[in-house]
Amino acid sequence: MKKVYLVGAMCAYLFAGCAGNASHAGHDEHNHELEAHDHEHDHDHDHEGHDHEGHDHEGHDHEGHDHEHEAGGTHPGEIVFKKAMAEAVGLQTMTVNPAPFTDVIKTSGRIVAAQGEESVIVATIPGVISFGSLPFVDGTAVRKGQAVLSIASNALSDGDVAARARFAYETAKKEYERMQALVGDKIVSAKDFEQARLNYENAKVAYEAVAGKQTAKGVSVLAPLNGYLKNIQVKEGDYVSVGQPLATISQNNRLVLRADVSEKYYNDLPMIQTANFKTPYDNTLYKLSDLRGRLLSYGKASDMNSFYVPVTFEFDNKGAIIPGSFVEIFLLTKPMENVLSVPVSALIEEQGIYSVFIRLDEEGYKKQWVTLGANNGSEVQILSGLKPGDEVVTRGAYQIKLSSASNAIPAHTHHH
Repeated sequence: MKKVYLVGAMCAYLFAGCAGNASHAGHDEHNHELEAHDHEHDHDHDHEGHDHEGHDHEGHDHEGHDHEHEAGGTHPGEIVFKKAMAEAVGLQTMTVNPAPFTDVIKTSGRIVAAQGEESVIVATIPGVISFGSLPFVDGTAVRKGQAVLSIASNALSDGDVAARARFAYETAKKEYERMQALVGDKIVSAKDFEQARLNYENAKVAYEAVAGKQTAKGVSVLAPLNGYLKNIQVKEGDYVSVGQPLATISQNNRLVLRADVSEKYYNDLPMIQTANFKTPYDNTLYKLSDLRGRLLSYGKASDMNSFYVPVTFEFDNKGAIIPGSFVEIFLLTKPMENVLSVPVSALIEEQGIYSVFIRLDEEGYKKQWVTLGANNGSEVQILSGLKPGDEVVTRGAYQIKLSSASNAIPAHTHHH
């Protein structure tokens, strides 16, 4: 019996030992597989990191090489605009420095003729309008004493007015001279003599109005001054009566600029010194300081039918400025010191936001957003975006903008 128990114990001991070895071996094998997997993962990661590093390094070298080749500098966001292209477009720059500037009230207004610079020609007799060789159209130049048109009355029922005036004058003159010889001898009364003298004077005035002006087409209407025709109110074949306006002759030597200023600027009106204005037909900026301009007056109250106060200037018409045209006006008021400003031609507008181009080196430029202040039509105040010493492109900015789409060089980054 003892032997049976001894054999059973030995078998149990051997079985337990075999199971433990198998478990230890499986555990070791599992650990070995995990270690192999970790080693493989670490190796792959290192390898990938090595490839990634090498790729970035290569890209960085290539980018730096291109940058040095194209721009010759390392400015972030630099735009390359070749020197040859700059010369071809006539590119110009200026260095921005603080300087005096004048505050501006921007408004609109109208150009009108100055007093004494216009004259209306009227019909001297009743009759039918007949044009001659002179073109009777707006803008035609005329000389003082030149025949502008003719008025014919020979087809009227009352007959030729010029002929009737001549007959009436000659008859009245004879009657006056006859009575003048008799009044001294009291053959005619003084009353009758005075009536004859009055008839003679009236007939003389009527005749002299047409004397020497008769032509085959009728009585000529002469220009009272040198100037240009405007406001033509008749056409060929129209019937006119005595005193009816036919056209206006404008000398255009002195013109009046009338600005309509909003009431909110009423307190600033005494500070207005001069003005600039732009015409819609040539987009040229005219400065009254260059046209012998002077301030005539400014209104002390607004018109009952509007909310604007009139400000009036007078100036020489040295250009082709048309009286009657509406213009954009820049009223120059109080002076300001130490202001940064650039010409209007330097501005680039994109959806209401403005920018300029700053020159960094011979072929490098940078786009700079700016905030605008007062604008006098020629220069504009810069409130922010520029600093003293910046070299700003004043001509050729749009060509640089078009070129920037392909030549922009981004800043160097090392994000992976």
